[in-house]
Amino acid sequence: MDFNDTPAEAEYRAKVRAWIEANAAEYLEPPAAPYGLDEFVARSKAWQAKKHDAGYAGLTWPKEVGGQGLSPMHQIIFNQEESRTYVPTGLYSIGLGMCIPTVFTHGTPEIIARYVPKALRGEEVWCQLFSEPVAGSDLASIRTRAVRDGDEWVVNGQKVWTSFAHRSDFGIIVTRTDFDAPKHKGLTMFIVDMKAPGVEVRPIRQMSGSSDFNEVFFTDVRIPDSHRLGAVGDGWKVALTTLMHERLAVGGKPRHAPGYRTLLEVAKGIETDTGPAIERADVRQRIADTYIADEGVKLTQMRALSALSKGAIPGPEQSIAKVVVAKTMQDMSAFALDLAEGAGLAVTPGSDLERLQQSYMWSAGLRIAGGTDEILRNIIAERVLGLPGDLRPDKDTPFSQLKPL
Repeated sequence: MDFNDTPAEAEYRAKVRAWIEANAAEYLEPPAAPYGLDEFVARSKAWQAKKHDAGYAGLTWPKEVGGQGLSPMHQIIFNQEESRTYVPTGLYSIGLGMCIPTVFTHGTPEIIARYVPKALRGEEVWCQLFSEPVAGSDLASIRTRAVRDGDEWVVNGQKVWTSFAHRSDFGIIVTRTDFDAPKHKGLTMFIVDMKAPGVEVRPIRQMSGSSDFNEVFFTDVRIPDSHRLGAVGDGWKVALTTLMHERLAVGGKPRHAPGYRTLLEVAKGIETDTGPAIERADVRQRIADTYIADEGVKLTQMRALSALSKGAIPGPEQSIAKVVVAKTMQDMSAFALDLAEGAGLAVTPGSDLERLQQSYMWSAGLRIAGGTDEILRNIIAERVLGLPGDLRPDKDTPFSQLKPL
């Protein structure tokens, strides 16, 4: 495994770095205070438009849909350089990372022409409407119903944990169109206008103080059949396209997330009954555990980069990185806050302890988003280690005969 750029990759990296330094000068340091939602959205749209106009949006997308037609390594290099800054990008992580690739893979030419260019420039924001109160990790158990009425479909049901639904213009929604088919075979995917009559978005207040997640209710929402993605009943196949992109997107460590170095600095500044925390054997052991986990994830991701550089597609090994990252973040943050005792509650804004506090509150969601730990461990067991698959007695049972949990 060679961790160094090829000459061509090094040349591209230098070009990207120079462009970012020239165009993201105000984001080279963290903001003095968190942005309000309106400012975050405005800054996100401005940065996405700037990337688009410079040819740095949709790097791996086909040229015929407005992308650059470059290799995954070009996108990775750009992401690495962009991650050195504090530019706001999260508003588009769902839409451009998961939704729009699904649209241009399964949509008609007319749908692609209408939606992809505006999304790529950041003019329209997208969300992903998958999870439901009784169907989280078991996505095929959804109950949101779509019934055909001439050239339209009438949708009724509820989705939950939908990121940025309250700021989205459109979404992709998976629905159940056949309750008498087995649960994986009665699904159909659509594009839905988030401003359409009958769509109600309710932000969910999180313990971190933010409201990124939402629950969304659909009451007699009408969707044209022209906005169907894939064939009727092929929703699971279409959803797999989205999920493949989602797990790749959430598999790595979040930008600027605290790591073992943060824990090391916090331990240096905490006094315990026996002296500085950094001198305690148990503290040093936890720092070492975090370092090992961080390095393991780094090397696993390097393996994926190595595969990409050779033209291969990273496999289910990406699930390993997500399982380790989420659990390590939660365990490390909880340990640091316990070690700080009362100081772990009344943190100073901008301090390492505040970063760890935010990490602790966010990491619980990270262990669910993009597949729970349990689902991903099954993927690792079955597709990486080759162990026997779980028994699935409901696989061929009509959905209407299944009892909800």
